[in-house]
Amino acid sequence: MEISMPPPQIYVEKTLAIIKPDIVDKEEEIQDIILRSGFTIVQRRKLHLSPEHCSNFYVEQYGKMFFPNLTAYMSSGPLVAMILARHKAITYWKELLGPSNSLVAKETHPDSLRAIYGTDDLRNALHGSNDFTAAEREIRFMFPKVIVEPIPIGQAAKDYLNLYVTPTLLKGLTELCKQKPRDPFIWLVDWLLQNNPNKPKFDYHHIIAEEPQNPPKNKS
Repeated sequence: MEISMPPPQIYVEKTLAIIKPDIVDKEEEIQDIILRSGFTIVQRRKLHLSPEHCSNFYVEQYGKMFFPNLTAYMSSGPLVAMILARHKAITYWKELLGPSNSLVAKETHPDSLRAIYGTDDLRNALHGSNDFTAAEREIRFMFPKVIVEPIPIGQAAKDYLNLYVTPTLLKGLTELCKQKPRDPFIWLVDWLLQNNPNKPKFDYHHIIAEEPQNPPKNKS
């Protein structure tokens, strides 16, 4: 009797990153740092938020003295929102950002992104989700169609490893021994990518999509 197994599912933590309006021109070098730090950019979009949208995004800060300046700053020009994924993405992205006040970051964490690109407490260059709950809400705000998966734990995680990871890895290692490639590490990485039992369902050609830009107006 065949047992019908559910499709394989694996969780990779995601967080929201925002390149704020005043450093959008540094996007390419910031993305390079992100990728070299082990993150995958799952989705990206460039957009210009209205003050009302900024107020909704930063609703938890409502009522604080800096709130009007914050919404004015975040709506002052286009920004870039990205979904970043990797193991412990939220924690590692926050560490890469450094303290929220760029002046403090320059003193205590001079190699952090906010120390390098930020100006002060308000104009601190980049945003990162504070925890899983915030990441889930913020990702849905910026990317309404994205599904944030639940974290498998306990027996569910063990079942996934036993049913999919171990057999796939064993098969790959067996084939590696047969092929004896010059660079076994690179060969195994390529093999696992091609034989991944849980290939993502999104279209790689549309991972990164720019928002449509309005054509510049001719000067009279």
